[in-house]
Amino acid sequence: MHTCCRLLGVSRQGYYRYRKRPTSATELRRRWLTGLIREIHIASRGTYGYRRIHAELTMGMKIPCSSRLVWVLMTRAGIGGLPGPARIKRLKGVATADDLVNRKFHRLELNELWVTDITEHPTREGKVYCAAVLDACSRKIIGWAIDSKQDSTLVVNALDMAIRARQPDPGGIVHADHGVQFTSWVFTQKIRSAGLLPSFGTVGDGLDNAMMESFWSSMQIELLNRKKWKTRIELANAIFEYIEVFYNRHRRHSSLEYATPNDYDLARTPQALATTGS
Repeated sequence: MHTCCRLLGVSRQGYYRYRKRPTSATELRRRWLTGLIREIHIASRGTYGYRRIHAELTMGMKIPCSSRLVWVLMTRAGIGGLPGPARIKRLKGVATADDLVNRKFHRLELNELWVTDITEHPTREGKVYCAAVLDACSRKIIGWAIDSKQDSTLVVNALDMAIRARQPDPGGIVHADHGVQFTSWVFTQKIRSAGLLPSFGTVGDGLDNAMMESFWSSMQIELLNRKKWKTRIELANAIFEYIEVFYNRHRRHSSLEYATPNDYDLARTPQALATTGS
């Protein structure tokens, strides 16, 4: 002990006074916050970084603290979120006259723009295909379908779920890529019969459906790539639970000022807007 004190340049009396000093209120609060951070991180399935954890503390739990403090406490505790998606590389493609979006995805009202796409993931039994429809305003998945094959029925079922859930007014846009499932007669007829307008992005350019690609990338990182899937049923159940329980209801979205898609969606329903206006 004498050698340690000499090397550190402190007196033995000062060292023992430090050892006997009670824990400060600041340190107690930091330990308490670290415990909450750990609970939030576990509840997020280990996906949240410091920004979303800070949003959950300040917005969800009403606990005032800085994002810098959250970052420091997470670093000290060895807690970290999952890495974000890689940037999408710009690819040259052939523009079509049917692109009604032109990469302008931001919308202020629900049902103005829906984007849709298909993703796939392997299991030991074979691939699982998932089609989803996302509202560009609230980023909520409003329709989805899962099957062992990707055909027009898959995308029509996802769109039908969205239409039945939202019952949109005429004039909204449904934006997709040029996959044969989306350019099929049955899919475009489903769009038009609901009074909506079909839109198709540039051929071979992921940026023209970047909002949907962003969702797939999040699901890939936060769910699909985190384990090996044995059966199609196991993966289908996991996708259902990710979309309906975690993503829509609990996952805080950076583009929504860290609100959840479901809360953001509910705040913009006619009933909520009427209450706010009164």
